[in-house]
Amino acid sequence: MTRLYQTPSQTIGPYFAYGLAPTQYGYPFLKSLFTPVLAQRQAQGEHVRITGQVYDGAGNTINDALIEIQQCNAGGQLLQTPAEVRDQGFSGFGRCGTGTLAGNHYEFLTVKPGAAGPGQAPFIHVCVSARGLLLHAFTRIYFDDEVAANAKDEVLASVPAARRDTLIARRSLTPAGVEYRFDIHMQDNAKGRETVFFDL
Repeated sequence: MTRLYQTPSQTIGPYFAYGLAPTQYGYPFLKSLFTPVLAQRQAQGEHVRITGQVYDGAGNTINDALIEIQQCNAGGQLLQTPAEVRDQGFSGFGRCGTGTLAGNHYEFLTVKPGAAGPGQAPFIHVCVSARGLLLHAFTRIYFDDEVAANAKDEVLASVPAARRDTLIARRSLTPAGVEYRFDIHMQDNAKGRETVFFDL
């Protein structure tokens, strides 16, 4: 009897962004299940824009990365049902490719999350898929205007102090409203240090 072994992993992409975000990539007959818009106008909380770029080891922007985020609502709750999503005007999950926006950036329209519980700062889960990756990479977005909460967050505290700033999004006020900038570096490069990724 022939013994079968696990086949090796294959790199992700470069076509996954088209399949998972067809509306963004201009496929008129396919509808994206999730988009970069998490919060409708009626959603409670501070409406913000999360934006950034994904850099490779040479410091070049990656034009076929796919970024997925999941977060709590402004009250610190993860939504559980379609009815909650409909009633709150907030999905809690978004998806954006970097291949169609200027400068190969990603952009989400959402609300700033509340803390999910005691000892936790507000944060957003991030999943990165890109060419050359055998598996998704997972990280978090924390906020630079949550200094006191960040200092008490157990997960953030578990990261070496010298690397914590790679998890911090920078707030600015733009003509379009509040924006948080969060660049993702897959490796150390001339534009910045490798983002902290978590082993999940």
